[in-house]
Order: sequence, then structure tokens, then C-alpha cells
Amino acid sequence: MSYRLLVVEDEASVRIGMEDRLRVAGYDVETVEDGEAALARALRGGLDGIVLDVMLPAVDGVSVCEQLRSLGFNTPILMVTAKSGLEEMLRGFAVGADDYLTKPFEALELLARVRALLNRSQFTIDTKTEQNTVVGNLRVDFRNSVVWNGGQSVGLSTKEQGLLRFLMEHPNQVLSRERIFGAVWRIPPNESSRTVDVHVASLRKKIGDDPARPSRIRTVYGEGYEFVPD
Repeated sequence: MSYRLLVVEDEASVRIGMEDRLRVAGYDVETVEDGEAALARALRGGLDGIVLDVMLPAVDGVSVCEQLRSLGFNTPILMVTAKSGLEEMLRGFAVGADDYLTKPFEALELLARVRALLNRSQFTIDTKTEQNTVVGNLRVDFRNSVVWNGGQSVGLSTKEQGLLRFLMEHPNQVLSRERIFGAVWRIPPNESSRTVDVHVASLRKKIGDDPARPSRIRTVYGEGYEFVPD
């Protein structure tokens, strides 16, 4: 099976480089140069993933991601940015990005991130599984990637869904960042601590777990994270 990817990048040399590497790896690649074109192409459907630059003319990448998610568009999105700050990453995750890749990057890292982005089968929910899982004031619908916090629904990105499910499948267990990263991202650890921490911070916000004093997803300093159901 050949996956179809949309690469959204306004810098020609970067766009051509990504397109070439992805095509050599066997992907069917389309490219556009700005946010408006990205929205128009994505909404026509038929895509398996989007590699989306943050800094774009017309409509920036974060706005593109936000608009697509608000319209129920669930295709995985890998954001590409020249900024590596935590706030920038959280902003992208808050609107539904699945992963981040910081410029400059090696071709092998791009390919690894894309493979992980497309490999969603580990967290596909069996149709026999209950659609709603209730934990305290949380109700989680993994089938439709939605979590309700005290009756208010928020959408989960693919990686947030995978992260929450993996934590919930191991209640009251301290899970190292490396173990979480391997299970959810399914690629060898590479700066996994930062990646996992950023996603945990975003997930906590969505489930109403106070970052200053988290009670649901606890930080065990020097070891990792623990999901506390009660």
C-alpha cells in the first residue's frame, strides 16, 4: 500500500527535499506552498497524512490545523517548525497536531516521524470494546477520539489518544518516558523525554488535570509518569 502525503512548505528547497526523500521511501506525495492551498487540498480528502510547516503565507500552519480539526478532519498531522520552544509546541498540540519536527532535521528523522505518524494500528479500538470508558469525572470515547471532562468534550490528537490509552491500560504503574515513547510513537527513542513531556502537558490541560498539582497523570521525578484512576 502506498500512503498519500501532503507536504505543505513555502520554502522551495525544503519542500523539494522533503518530497524527494518521501518519494524515494515509497510514499505518494503532493505538495502545496501556502495555507489556503493546504486547506483546499486537505478538504478534498484522500490523504493519509500531512506534513505541515508552521510559518506559511496566507494562513499559518497552526490555523490550518485548527480549522481542519474543527471540521472533523482526523488525518494525522506532523507540524514542522523552526521554533523549538515549549510554548510553540503546546500551541500546535492544543489545536490537534499529532507530532512536531524541528528544523533543521535529518532526512532519516523525517522518515521516522512520518512512519510513526501513519502507524496508527496499535491504538485502533476493537468494535467490541466499550465506546465509553469512565474514570472519575472523565469519560473517554477512544473510537471517536473524544474525552469529556465534567461534561465538556474536547478532541484528542492521534498521539494524545495513544498516550492516554497507554497510561490507562497501565493504572498505578510508573512508566518511564522511554517506555511510553516506544509504545506510542513506535520508533527508537530520540529526545523522547521532551516529546513525552510536551504531550503529557497538553493532555493534562485537556482532561483538566492541574499542571501545578496533577492528580490524574502524576509525575514521578526521575522515573516517569503514573496514571491514577481514583
